[in-house]
Amino acid sequence: MADNQGSSGNSGNNAGMFAIAIVLLLAVLVGGYLFEQSNNSTFAKNDAVAGAANAVGKTADKVGNAADKASSN
Repeated sequence: MADNQGSSGNSGNNAGMFAIAIVLLLAVLVGGYLFEQSNNSTFAKNDAVAGAANAVGKTADKVGNAADKASSN
């Protein structure tokens, strides 16, 4: 009877290690996903700011051209 106890005691340890490995894998996947989303958000914000700055620059050029035209008349 003592021989059978040694072989069954190890299976519980393997199941626990497998569960820990699954939890760690899920944590890494979720962390990677959240990191990717934050990077995409940052890039989108930077593109929006650059687009707005470009639009303001074009509008300033138009105002400057209109002022030059008005002063020459």
